[in-house]
Amino acid sequence: MSPKDLVDRWLQDHQRGRLSRRELLRRLSLLSLSVPTIGTLLACARTTESPTAPSGATPAAPTAPGEGRTPAAGTIPEYIDRSKLDKELHFYNWSDYIDPAILTEFQDTYGVKVTMDTYASNEDLLAKLQGGASGYDVIVPSDYMVSIMINLRMLEPLDYSVIKTIANIDPENLKPYYDPDNTYSVPYMWGTSGYSYDTSALGDDLSSWKELFEPRPEVRKKVVMLDDQREVIGAALMYLGYEINETSDEALAKVKALLLAQKPYVLAYSSQNNDDLLVAGEALIAHIWTGDALLSAQEKPSLRYIIPVEGCTVWQDNLCVPKTAPHKYTAMAFIDFLNRPDIAGRNANYIMYGSPNKAAGAQGFIDQAMLQNPAVYPPPEVWKRLQWIKDVGEEGTLKHDRLWTEVKTA
Repeated sequence: MSPKDLVDRWLQDHQRGRLSRRELLRRLSLLSLSVPTIGTLLACARTTESPTAPSGATPAAPTAPGEGRTPAAGTIPEYIDRSKLDKELHFYNWSDYIDPAILTEFQDTYGVKVTMDTYASNEDLLAKLQGGASGYDVIVPSDYMVSIMINLRMLEPLDYSVIKTIANIDPENLKPYYDPDNTYSVPYMWGTSGYSYDTSALGDDLSSWKELFEPRPEVRKKVVMLDDQREVIGAALMYLGYEINETSDEALAKVKALLLAQKPYVLAYSSQNNDDLLVAGEALIAHIWTGDALLSAQEKPSLRYIIPVEGCTVWQDNLCVPKTAPHKYTAMAFIDFLNRPDIAGRNANYIMYGSPNKAAGAQGFIDQAMLQNPAVYPPPEVWKRLQWIKDVGEEGTLKHDRLWTEVKTA
């Protein structure tokens, strides 16, 4: 992405309220722009409004697409019953995990106001729903959390008379271990959880988790770990030579010792601004998800994403509907919309994660540079080093909870 494209994107994010003025200024400064140029851009940000639907606008009349074709922009597929659509939908998602323009397009086309809240980990999502939050219509749990929620009877079976765009999903991403018939989940995005580091400070040859868990002196207090217990514990397990879902007392005792020894050198446990800390230079190395790593490298080209030699997590996030969702039909229509090839392709290009939407790639909606990037779509030899986080049962979960609490509060 060129500097001009980056600036245009940041200005749009600022106008939509997704990026603060302070953060916009910080990012513009990183591009070494002149003070007058930055002033001009900030003035544009104050005076330019993002496009919104006119007051009282109603969704466009449905247009019947031809067989196998994507509905034209601004239309509703003929199989969607407009009379069943509610006026609002509540979306609970990871932060920075959808192109805001896509939410605007759904709102303008379907006449449904979308409100989105965000969370930082699967455990936060589960705790919120178990705590009584019953207003969310669509959620985005990862693979193992789908399994947990199915067992807890928290998910609504999906209506595939509405979600017809499941036909666009690559069969390789369907029928996963956690939902063998896709009764409750449709794949959304997938990726890996390795680390990103600044090559200008640390060179080009980093390859092991050792760089985070036993950091060299110049990196101490400049290490960032994800604020996600399964990811951090899993990375430590792999570094120590165990499988990612190991729950034996012996293995977890070694993990605890490793994490406690590492903690004095950790700047932050963060899943939401680890990329910003890298770009700002406050961190030199960070445990990070694929898309965040690639976006930060566009802002700071010296950053490099690594899938460690010991392996790392591979995950698939999913679109699900809670059993308590107040707008279930609208939720199904929203999931169908997100899996249109044009929408899924735009979304993948924006957030820079691997897309399970095969049609989006085949029809040219996903940038070729993305499809050919081995950090996004790993080659077979790298796949051999990847592991899925799985439900470790009640006893295993309690062990992980206790370990994580002891580390975070130490």
